Amino acid sequence: MPPAAATLPARIDTRAFLWLLVILSLATLNAPQDIWDTIRHLRVPDTDDAMRLVEVRDLLAGQPWYDNVQYRFLAPEGVASHWSRLVDAPIAALIGALTPLAGRPLAEGLIAAFWPVLLFGLYCTLLYRGVRRTFGGRAAILAVLVATQTFGIAIQFQPGRVDHHNVQILAMLGLAFCLMRGCFPAAFVGGGLAALSLAVGLEGLPYLALAALYYVGDWCWRGRPALPGLASFGVGLGVAAPLLFAAPTAPTLWTATRCDALSPPWLWLAAGGFGFALAATALRRRLGTPGSRIALAILCGILLIGGFGLAFPICLEGPFPGMTPLVRDHWLLTVNEMASLPKSVAQGRWEMLVFYPVVLIGSLTATWMAWRGPQRRAWSIAALFLWPGLILGVFQFRGLYIASGFVPLVAAPVIDRALTRAAAPGTAVRRWGALALGSGLVSTVWLAPMALAGWIAPASRTAPDSAGVIACQGDAAVRPLAALPPGTVLAPIFLGPSILLRTPHTIVAAPYHRAIPGLTAAIEGLGGTEADLDRVLDTFQVRYLVTCPSRPADDLQATPAFATRLTRGDAHTDRLEPVTVPGPLKVWRVVR
Repeated sequence: MPPAAATLPARIDTRAFLWLLVILSLATLNAPQDIWDTIRHLRVPDTDDAMRLVEVRDLLAGQPWYDNVQYRFLAPEGVASHWSRLVDAPIAALIGALTPLAGRPLAEGLIAAFWPVLLFGLYCTLLYRGVRRTFGGRAAILAVLVATQTFGIAIQFQPGRVDHHNVQILAMLGLAFCLMRGCFPAAFVGGGLAALSLAVGLEGLPYLALAALYYVGDWCWRGRPALPGLASFGVGLGVAAPLLFAAPTAPTLWTATRCDALSPPWLWLAAGGFGFALAATALRRRLGTPGSRIALAILCGILLIGGFGLAFPICLEGPFPGMTPLVRDHWLLTVNEMASLPKSVAQGRWEMLVFYPVVLIGSLTATWMAWRGPQRRAWSIAALFLWPGLILGVFQFRGLYIASGFVPLVAAPVIDRALTRAAAPGTAVRRWGALALGSGLVSTVWLAPMALAGWIAPASRTAPDSAGVIACQGDAAVRPLAALPPGTVLAPIFLGPSILLRTPHTIVAAPYHRAIPGLTAAIEGLGGTEADLDRVLDTFQVRYLVTCPSRPADDLQATPAFATRLTRGDAHTDRLEPVTVPGPLKVWRVVR
């Protein structure tokens, strides 16, 4: 071998090469056309993103801070949002600051496009620093690289994703790193991040419960050395939760029970954690044995959970109390993020292969390393945040949202070890095994199996037509409706937020569980008989009927729904006058 060739590998700076890959991955993470469409046409990935921008517009237009009612939704009373103003506020502030320079439409587009990018930058910074502290510098670079290749992360930080899930991922990742450190200031910050997650949305509640149990279990096992972490987490949570609840909530609603948002039921649990931390601190001299500490933990747990059940029994039914079977079957269970894994497989939605396997492999790997490897505390905490998402994800796809944010945390040290083994003497089996494990934690590797599965078993006819839905929701389809005189629109449920965002009209239905009357009206009116449709048109004083031909409503009877036949041109009524608009939507004006 020539001397120059023999020394060539030594000249390669591995970290510089990895940083180059990170830069290239970041540069190609989002398609330029998607960014441009978000800037110019407010392209948003989801109905929740559209509704978030509607709330932000209302706030900028002068709607009071404490008033989060959407008055163009089931007008005139409107529907109160269960989302927090804490997410609306920074987006509104950025749009307001940019408006004098760029004008309102462009300011909205720019912030909608780059707010998620800013959050992704914060996520990568947090991930890099946390992994570097625990697993080293090269693993930290690999973590950022894997993050750019993880679809579960990419979809939550893509342009237009102004919903709150990315904020929750940040809060949970920060909490995990605080747990890993375990010291007083880190635990206090972790308690604050837990409270922030609760204030933004309750999706992170299972993770917070397990994090709290981790602190409690650590204290029960180790005693006084673990007490500062337990106490400071409890104080941080107990102090921050009421503050973050009161800040965006009108004082008149401080006693109102809301099972779907931070309110007295969940403040009770936060207060219980605070009280337990104080009790553990006050009784530390008497709790010298694990048995005594476990007894206190069990007693406080019984009081906490028992008090919750007695004071807030309605919340034991879940976050959707009062939802009718009709709405559950024909709306909630049809939403993509609520789809179970078996249902997705039955429909042939093989894109699930880029989400589920990496979380499964990450959960198993973190658990194994927590049992047998070094850095057991870090690995156990990673497993703690992965398993709930995986288990919930089997029943509801949205369970993977937060868990996906922890895949790079596991993948980075695994791939780092594989690179080390590749350069060291050893058996080929160990080398290839480490490489295969590391590759299995990268979402983009699963694109090939996804394509193969789609070729072998194409999606069934019952799978939702995602392309048709996107076309009906887009600016080009909905914006022409703005030229019509303002009125109330009866449209498919998924179209509601886009109509609010792009037109001055009011709507009957949108995909939010607090608006059961509107959801019921859309399901019955668009999926029922002509008499059902007439009843809904009269009850809600509807001026326009809008349908999406590629996504008809579920039929509530043996024959196709009247609105579906109307859309196909197979039915007619003198009550509805066709209105010609460009694009895929079908529009009728109600004749009175």
